[in-house]
Amino acid sequence: MRFVDGAEIRRLLSFPKLVAALEEGHRRPPMEIADSFMGEEKALYLVRNAVDAGRLMGSKLVTSFPANIGGKLPAVQAVVVLFDGTDGRPLAVMDGTEITYWRTAADSALAARYLAPKRPETLLVVGAGEMSRWLARAHRSVRPSLKRVLVWNRTAERAEAVAAELRREGAAAEAVSDLDSAIGAAEVISCCTRTHRPLVQGRLLRPGTHLDLVGGYTAKHREADDDAVRRARVFVDRRETAGDTADIIDPLKNGTLAEDGIQGDLHAIVDGRAGRRSEEEITLFKNGGGAHLDLMTAALVWRELHG
Repeated sequence: MRFVDGAEIRRLLSFPKLVAALEEGHRRPPMEIADSFMGEEKALYLVRNAVDAGRLMGSKLVTSFPANIGGKLPAVQAVVVLFDGTDGRPLAVMDGTEITYWRTAADSALAARYLAPKRPETLLVVGAGEMSRWLARAHRSVRPSLKRVLVWNRTAERAEAVAAELRREGAAAEAVSDLDSAIGAAEVISCCTRTHRPLVQGRLLRPGTHLDLVGGYTAKHREADDDAVRRARVFVDRRETAGDTADIIDPLKNGTLAEDGIQGDLHAIVDGRAGRRSEEEITLFKNGGGAHLDLMTAALVWRELHG
């Protein structure tokens, strides 16, 4: 059994490779998945499991400690355990924190490949946690026309630090203080925050905007308001995971989103059964994550190791 650290994963992966692998994974039947949660919001332990029948099995063991934000440790830390799906052999233990960065951003990028406008120029990243830079890289990989990146965060210094890093990577990135103006200026908006009150006001979205909601992963966290849901056509990566988040639960409960209002998941999007219908419509994608994405990512790492 092999241990694969973050440095090796970074050496093996690129967003073009991973987005293509996730796309191919969603052309096959949905994997069986199951999650378990223990602890509380300030000290959460969760295990996400997936089975790709006859191929691979895997689990991601995760801790979430929001108090780590701004310190030496990331808020979310994890390991991924990979098993052979034909005989049950344990194959590898991988740095699950690194896997999480890659697969979360690639999940959003795959959706954007199909749902974002064809040649957007401005990306707004809401939140300046560790995921923010990964989301910017992933979105720019599928929409190279995104030359300008705006970064907003409640703490301005953190937004500037992310913008400076993206500038070193070749993006025309800048920290912004006026979130409402930035929302109106962007054609692609990617949110990764832990807010309990919506930051994105739907009335501010320009026609044709693609809104990517990543950070709200529980029934308490919500990143976009009812107006955003009302004005948009809503898509999810997978109903079982995205359907447990407040960005989907709340609009369903209050009637803003009809029970059949979700237009499709990534399987339907990739297959062409759901997608953007015009350049003027607003699309909303809820990135709920899930162990199937971790397993697809770990499978690509394993293939690259043995390629």
